[in-house]
Amino acid sequence: MKELFARLRLRYRYPLIILRAMVSTDFKLRYQASLLGYLWTLLKPLALFTILYLVFVRLLKIGASIPHYAIYLLFGIVIWGFFTEVTMQGVGSLVARAELLRKISFPRYVVVVSVGVSAMISFALSMVVISLFMGLARVPLRPDIIWLIPLFFELVALSVSVALFLSALFVRFRDMSYIWEVVLQAGFYAAPIIYPLSLVPARYARFLLLNPMAQIIQDARYALVSDQTATITQLFGSPWVRVIPVGITFVLVVTSIMFFRRRSSSFAEEA
Repeated sequence: MKELFARLRLRYRYPLIILRAMVSTDFKLRYQASLLGYLWTLLKPLALFTILYLVFVRLLKIGASIPHYAIYLLFGIVIWGFFTEVTMQGVGSLVARAELLRKISFPRYVVVVSVGVSAMISFALSMVVISLFMGLARVPLRPDIIWLIPLFFELVALSVSVALFLSALFVRFRDMSYIWEVVLQAGFYAAPIIYPLSLVPARYARFLLLNPMAQIIQDARYALVSDQTATITQLFGSPWVRVIPVGITFVLVVTSIMFFRRRSSSFAEEA
């Protein structure tokens, strides 16, 4: 076992050094000329949450039947924000690092993975804010919270795999960033982020939860915020249905890795 770990450490030592440098540089440059700096990592989701909360909760009275709906809403926004950040930043990441790709030989996937790691840092900071709100609102912690661990791995796998696929496409087709931006806008309203799933007819709600992002958001809310959250298991009456969105994520991971590896040899020339 020790020999195996030693081999893995030796094999991935150089990619990890490059990854650490990219993440550090990206996080420093992102808010270098900003007055508030790293605080924007927290302020962006909070600003969006405030607007949506005032409009949908206070004015339209949506979500009154769900306990701790404010935290329920914020948590959904943070999860979707992670997916958006990884995929939108990942789309153009290879082109943005074109000079580096031409000058240094290293695994190309490190560029996209660095975007995911940077997003994880932002996600962790946002979760600190959510934890504070949960403490103030006295949201009880339940044993179901342990499910957040596999759900987070599913979220990371889905986000990075989509970013890998899109980044490989973007090297040749520069319209992908605009197309994906429209897809994300549509996906934000298609997923049950700003509205409870109870407002959607059951037959359509089942269809929505086959979307891996919708399944992750609802399952994560159930585990952390409220056990009254509608999940794919409840709507279909069977825990095995969760295999469908998880399977979609697995297929995306495998397909994206294969496509990225096949195209990686031409990134330096085409980017």
